[in-house]
Parts: sequence; C-alpha cells; structure tokens
Amino acid sequence: MKIATFNVNGVKARLPRLLEWLEETRPDVVCLQEIKTGDATFPAQAIEEAGYRAIWHGQRSHHGVAILARGETPVEARRGLPGDPEDVAARYLEADLHGLRIASVYLPNGNPVPSPNFDYKQRWMERLIAHARTLMDSGLPVILAGDFNVVPTNTDIYNAGTWRFDAVLQPETREKYARLLSQGWIDATRQLHPKERVYSFWVNQAAFRRNAGFRMDFLLLSPSLVPRLAAAEVDAEQRGREKPSDHAPVWIQLKD
Repeated sequence: MKIATFNVNGVKARLPRLLEWLEETRPDVVCLQEIKTGDATFPAQAIEEAGYRAIWHGQRSHHGVAILARGETPVEARRGLPGDPEDVAARYLEADLHGLRIASVYLPNGNPVPSPNFDYKQRWMERLIAHARTLMDSGLPVILAGDFNVVPTNTDIYNAGTWRFDAVLQPETREKYARLLSQGWIDATRQLHPKERVYSFWVNQAAFRRNAGFRMDFLLLSPSLVPRLAAAEVDAEQRGREKPSDHAPVWIQLKD
C-alpha cells in the first residue's frame, strides 16, 4: 500500500500537476494540504475521473485539507482539531480506510516571530499533541501525514543560519514537535534514511535547482506500523515541472 502526503498549494491551480502525478505514481491514499478552496468548489469530479474518491475540509483562499483513496471511499472520523471551538481554520481531517486511521495535517506557518500568528502556531501544536496522545492510546494503526511546518533539525534544511529567524526553526516549535514524537510516533523518512539530507520544500525554482530545500512534510506512524514500512521517498522531480507546488509529494510503502 502506497500512502502519500502532498501540499499542493492550491488544488485548482495545481490540478494538472496533481492529476499527472496521480496517473504516473498511482498511490493508494493521498493526504492533501493547502487546497485553498471552499467545500463547494473542490474538484471532486476530476479527481473521481482519475480513479480516486475523496473527502475534504475546505476553506476559500486559505488552508484546506483532503484525503483521497483509490478504490475505496474514506470514512470521515474527525473534521477539525479538537481543543478550541472558535478555531475554524480548515487544517485537520481524519478518516478510516484500508484498516488504518489516517489524518491529513496542515500546521500553521507562524510567521513572523514574534506575532499573534506565532502564538497561534504554538497553541495549535499543543492541541495536536493532546489529540495525538488519544490516537496513540487508542491502539489503532495511525498515520499522521502532512505539512507540519517545522524543520526538526539542522540536517533537515540546507542552511539553518539563513532561516534562523523563521517560525519553522524556532526552539519552541522544535520542542513541541519533539514532544509529539516522544509519544512513540515514528518519522517514516528518518526511519529509513536516518542521516541523509532529504528535502520536500523549496521556496522557489532557483532554490530547487541548487537543492536548497527544507524537510517539513512528514508521515508519522504509530509503532505497530513500523514493521510494515518498506519504503519512504520524496517525488522531488515534481517540483521542477511547469507551474508546480512549492512542496513535493512524500510517500511511504507499507507491506500487507
């Protein structure tokens, strides 16, 4: 089973690239982030014609997450992250499919630092930590997949000094991500590529051409799934195509 996460940076603007990638790589499950469209305007028909059924949590012009599945309809388990009923940003969607609980996660960016945006990011991460604890305690096989807007270590970025004031590198952000992992979540990419410089985001085409990237897109596995982990890769060449997202798809292969 192939499971991917992809921040598309606007599903309607990137639809040709998304459909092209789906046709070429045929993942079984895809978690999308930053779809940047309302529920009524999500391109469900085009995605269904490509062989995928979808659920989505949209928001006009901002944020938005979706889960696509080939040959199966995702069964929605949760829409929105618990812990703050006043937070209506479309950043979290959870579904059951193929015997797994899978969440599409889009953490706040948090810039500039300091600012109310950064404060919101920290509160959101605390809520994610709390909810992830309930998922871990449930005993279900769970995958948290998405754009976490954190660079966990300096190995995950081409030059930490250049970006040292960015929200994704702040000590508070890294500390909260480390607390999340301490619950037992396994970063699939690092599990199979412990020392490699692997990137999933490039700020522009010039940065991509010289591979000046960040790693911020993760698939976090509950421990019971680790023995099934057969591959974890990034489709980096997608970033070099015409009118691409600034992120590349990240995917894992699970053995049956």
